Amino acid sequence: MKKLVLFLTIMFMTMSYGQEIKQVPLINVNGEGKVKVAPDQVCISASVETKGNNAKDVKKQNDEKMDAVLKFIKKMNIPTADFKTKQVALNPQYDYEKKKTSYNAVQTVEIIVKDLSKYDELMEGLVQQGVNRIDRVSFESSKLAQYQSEARKLAMKDAKVKAEEYVSVLGQKVGKAFTISDNSQIYTPRPMYAAMKSMEMDAAGASNETLAIGEIEITANVSVSFVLD
Repeated sequence: MKKLVLFLTIMFMTMSYGQEIKQVPLINVNGEGKVKVAPDQVCISASVETKGNNAKDVKKQNDEKMDAVLKFIKKMNIPTADFKTKQVALNPQYDYEKKKTSYNAVQTVEIIVKDLSKYDELMEGLVQQGVNRIDRVSFESSKLAQYQSEARKLAMKDAKVKAEEYVSVLGQKVGKAFTISDNSQIYTPRPMYAAMKSMEMDAAGASNETLAIGEIEITANVSVSFVLD
């Protein structure tokens, strides 16, 4: 009997709780905010790669070329804090057809250039000093966090405007935000191998200006659910 009374009591409480739950009227919208800015710095990832049949000789050649590259970077008055070695590797490569082992040495340096007027000269000099692989060229903004914040605020404003436009037709008002989801991505233009093009133009006697950095478009995308009043 006690078990039956307990069971009926729990059922009653559950039914009462379910009746108290109310459906919250919501409107779900997406918002987008964009900020366009000119880059004020460029990040370059450049590698020296050498190959040969003798590991010691391959490493020595690679070290000598990278030494020349680092000296050139310093000569360009790039602060020490703005360039660093990112990779050093010496790997054997076995040729099963010739049954011989060769070696491949790679050193990669990452450089942040805050004076964009040095870009063309630096890229051309890197190639001349021994860089034979440009892995990445990324034009960036040193104030990225600030512009990301601005884009997010614009995205939220856009979402609220859209919500208000929809519900105004129904004679309702937009209340507080119920849920917010951030779906933002960042795009940075990456023109590759500009130094190589510059050298080709020099040989033809043409202008060596290759830098067309454009703008960075920082976009924020949000999904927002607003409560309807």
